[in-house]
Amino acid sequence: MPTTLNAVTSPAGEASPDEVRPATKEESFPIALLSVILAFAALALCYSRGYLLLYGDAVAHLGIARRIFDSRNPGLAQLGGVWLPLPHLLILPFVQKMEWWQNGLAGAWPSLLCFIASVVGLYRLARRMMTPRWAFAATAFYALNPNLLYLSTTAMTEPLFLAELIWMTLFTMECAVAIRESRHSLVNRRLIYIALLIVAAVFTRYDGWILGAAAWCIVTWCLARNPAVWRKVAPSFIVFTLLSVAAPLSWLGYNQHFYHDPLDFMRGPYSASAIEKKTSPPGSHHYRGWHNPGWALLFFTRTAQVDASVWETGFAVMIVALAGLILAICRRIALPSLLLWLPLPFYVYAIAYSSVPIFIPQLWPHSYYNARYGMELLPALAVSMFLAIEWVERRWSQSQPDKARFLQPITLLLVVLNTLTMMYFIPLVLKEGMVNATTRMSLETSVAKVLQSFPPGVPILMYNSDHIGAIQDAGIPLKQTVNEGDYDSWKAALADPADHAAYVIAIKGDPVSKAVDANPQGLTEMSILCTTGQPCARIYRSDKFGSTPKTP
Repeated sequence: MPTTLNAVTSPAGEASPDEVRPATKEESFPIALLSVILAFAALALCYSRGYLLLYGDAVAHLGIARRIFDSRNPGLAQLGGVWLPLPHLLILPFVQKMEWWQNGLAGAWPSLLCFIASVVGLYRLARRMMTPRWAFAATAFYALNPNLLYLSTTAMTEPLFLAELIWMTLFTMECAVAIRESRHSLVNRRLIYIALLIVAAVFTRYDGWILGAAAWCIVTWCLARNPAVWRKVAPSFIVFTLLSVAAPLSWLGYNQHFYHDPLDFMRGPYSASAIEKKTSPPGSHHYRGWHNPGWALLFFTRTAQVDASVWETGFAVMIVALAGLILAICRRIALPSLLLWLPLPFYVYAIAYSSVPIFIPQLWPHSYYNARYGMELLPALAVSMFLAIEWVERRWSQSQPDKARFLQPITLLLVVLNTLTMMYFIPLVLKEGMVNATTRMSLETSVAKVLQSFPPGVPILMYNSDHIGAIQDAGIPLKQTVNEGDYDSWKAALADPADHAAYVIAIKGDPVSKAVDANPQGLTEMSILCTTGQPCARIYRSDKFGSTPKTP
């Protein structure tokens, strides 16, 4: 399985600076340093403009991490059964600081570290396929992407998964080479590293389950073609396989234990299909792409293009990247790098058959929803596109070497211009957060002001899954609320709201609102909060709970 286009060496047999080979530590350090500077520059900009909590999912991730220790029933049961646990566990050490929970910095620190790791990993991966000049260009295209820089300041899971995707691909490439060269100790180490990354990916996103299975298949195939190496590394391979299988099985077991259904994340009340049914207007048709792989392919690839490049230049990026993909396959250049393209079939299937719609303004219905999913293809576009461009430069240099040498500087200039233009017109992922946050944040800010007016420490009955941002904004400990995180107290409170909480926040359509409609005895309505695009929130005071507090 060749890993380079061709190795370049000096006449004396020494390695040339333009040799396609693994990156050295000396090469990687400046890339890491530049990525740190980019990460903190992005954080300073996004923090100063209040962008860290635009996504409701980011607020929810922070809330899940917080409730692991701050709830009436603390512990791992608070991790939930749909979103996978690793992002919340990484946020956990930082979210314990109330201020960082409120301003979103608790989610920024892990994401920034993942961004830095992914940039270094992409450079190391590209160096196994390209010369240093073009590996740097590919890394710059990836690292300067404004959508990625924004996500790297939030509690969203994309930076973490991209780091896992890139490093798993890199280690799989290195493992394949080590197997071919019969380097047993290196194979042993890479098997363990890949296994740990598979576990991490499985506990990060569901595409990680497919990614892990694909990596296992590639490694197993390479070992099967070299039985002598397989016999030498059999113990490590067994550990590698056991960890790869144990990760998804443990999540099924978690769902079975806490929710009495191993597939609760697929068919439970918070699953993608349940959310799609809940958010679709009555009598409406399914979104475009439902059970239509062709439309699903169009939506995902178009989203990936807009996420990666400004205006309509995304079409050129995709075409050149596909050319690079074909080149890699035909010339058998580091074939494990095809793992980078795995999000493409995964999301086409997810859109078509798993109730995962994507809406972008470029396509009907011209709205914003899940545009960040296109970011999963950014590493593939970066590596494949610059692999193709380097091939063009090599061919061009044979006839016009003086002109060909300007191709890389011009390409770098275009990368910088692409970044600046995307920032000027607001990148798609950030724009989605801004558009969808407007009405949600307005309601949560209004509710937070009411919450802050309550006497300290009084129990509050509130459904936290939809608008936990109000509690976060108010700076109220989650254990002060009676919520769905504690099954027993929650069910008892819903049966008699006035008897189990001093105040009740009922947002139309949520379980608390339904409970108040069914059992209004002992409750006095204090106020109604309504904002455009959101259900109204009704605030009640209990006339039965303990000594009745005075009306704020």
